[in-house]
Order: sequence, then C-alpha cells, then structure tokens
Amino acid sequence: MPKSAPATPPADAKGLSYLASQLAAPVSNAEAALRPLSFADFAGQAKTVERLKIMVGAARTRGEALNHILLSGPPGLGKTTLSLILGAEMGRNVRITSGPVVEKASDLAGLLTSLEEGDLLFIDEIHRIPKTVEEYLYSAMEDFRLDIMIDQGPNARSVRLSLPRFTLVGATTRAGMLTAPLRSRFTLQTRLDYYDAATLTGIIQRSCGLLQVPIEDAGARELATRSRGTPRIANNLINFARDYAQQRGDGRITQKSAAAALELLEIDARGLDEMDKRILRVMAENYRGGPVGLGTVAMAVSELQRTPQGRVLTPKGYHAIGLKPLADPATQGTLL
Repeated sequence: MPKSAPATPPADAKGLSYLASQLAAPVSNAEAALRPLSFADFAGQAKTVERLKIMVGAARTRGEALNHILLSGPPGLGKTTLSLILGAEMGRNVRITSGPVVEKASDLAGLLTSLEEGDLLFIDEIHRIPKTVEEYLYSAMEDFRLDIMIDQGPNARSVRLSLPRFTLVGATTRAGMLTAPLRSRFTLQTRLDYYDAATLTGIIQRSCGLLQVPIEDAGARELATRSRGTPRIANNLINFARDYAQQRGDGRITQKSAAAALELLEIDARGLDEMDKRILRVMAENYRGGPVGLGTVAMAVSELQRTPQGRVLTPKGYHAIGLKPLADPATQGTLL
C-alpha cells in the first residue's frame, strides 16, 4: 500500500489558531486553556519528549505517518496532552477514545475507517480493550487492514477493509496488563514519571499566567510540594487556592494563603489528604504497621513498603501521622 505524506503543518502565522482548533474540541475550554500547545511548551518528561521529537522529525522528513507509540505511567502526567501535541506537530487530526468504550470489533472498525491518511488514534487505558477486539488491532497496526466477519452461520463471510496509514497512540496506567502481542507492535514504548517540585512550580506559574491568577513564587512552590508530582492535581489545587486568596486575602496566591487553603482541604505538606492519613493510621494503630493487604489504594500512598506478606508502614509513614515507628520491624504482626 503506497504511503502518502501527511498534510503539511500550518505556517507559523496560523499555528496558534490551528492548535487551538485541534486541542479544544475533545476537552473543556478551561482544561484546553492549560494544555501545552507544542513540545516547546511541555515541561518535564525530558527523555520521552526527546524521543517523540526524533520520531516526529524523522516522519516529517520522510513524509510518512508516525509509527505506533505506547505511553505508560500514572494518571495526570500528560499522556493525552502529548498525543494532542503529536497531532499538532504532524499537522494531523487526533481521534480520542478509551479502551472500555471499544466493546466490539464493529466499534473499532468505525473508529479506524473514519481516519484519514496520517491521522492519530489515541486510545486511553488501552489495556482495558476486550481481548476479542484487541486481536483485530494486530493486523490494523501491522498491515493497515481489518478482516471482519459479516453475518453468522452458513451466511457468514469475511470482509477485508483497507485502512489509511494511521498512528495508534496507546496510553495505559497499568502497562503490565498489556498482552505481549499488542505491546510488541508499538515501535516506541515510553514511561512518564512523576514531576519534581521545581518542574511543577514552573507548570503552576504558567497555568496561573494563562488563567490571569496573581501568584508569588513562594505560593507556586507551596502548591507544587503538595501536588504529588502530578500536573493535573496541581492545576486542580490552583482553582481552590485562587478562590481562597480572593475571599480571605487580596487575590494574590502567596505561600501563606496557599498553605492555608490546602490545610482547609486537609492536604498536608506531603500532599497527603484525610483518606491517606486514615489508611496510615489504621495500619499503625490496628495492625502495628502491617503487613496488611490494602490493595491498590494502599499502593497509591507512598508511605508504604511492599513485602511478601503485604504492605508495611515505613518510618516516613509513621511520621506523616505524628507517631513513632516501631523499633523492630520484626515485631509487626502477620497479614490479617
């Protein structure tokens, strides 16, 4: 099947309006306003961004569609944003869906046949695609075709659909749940990690600038340290910190007003909220620090340590709730 070049990205004079039209459609206006519009605007994830820049530059030079890309990592770190930036950098459309929505092969066929040459299909939580549907993705990704059965019984027949050369961008928070055949079909597999406080501070300052929210450097740092290394959480905290500053201050987010606002939300200096501390306190007081099986919620709290018997509270976890750690971890109880 011959390859045709993706449409040439718009000239710089049209770039902003083009990017706005591409990025605003799938998200709310407020969220779209905070999304970076290009690699130059995207902060953090240096290794992943560099890899994507190389792929985009090479694809544009050859006049080809991008190869398939898998983005993994915790939620809120920018997987969807990066897919939209890829579409903008390539000058192509991005179609967004999620794994649980694609329930049948016909759903997948509808998505793929609606794409144009060089377009990107972004599937969030791709590990949740049913296995019966996932198998159709194999030939679609490798050979750009779909073989679909029509009717049933004696009238059943196979129909082959030719697809345009597209790019599948998969995103997952649980990379280990992807099957080996699907994973192997992605040319690039890259993981997004939590952001450090300095990078988050810059993101918060940028967001406040776009929202026209006055904020001091110390106020931005205070929000950053309580955001769990996640830009999505940081942007959410900005909204309440702004409201607090307007109602209890002069409208400017300072270190003092930011700290007071987040204390009102019961988010401490480590970013732990009331539920997090409740989990830690139960482990400390009821189970002598563990081990105790707390499942996925326990793993989300960074004050726990995994052992063969279960999760164990670390000294940092004890300090977070104002208690002293046990002197001898061996004295902790058995799994309950």
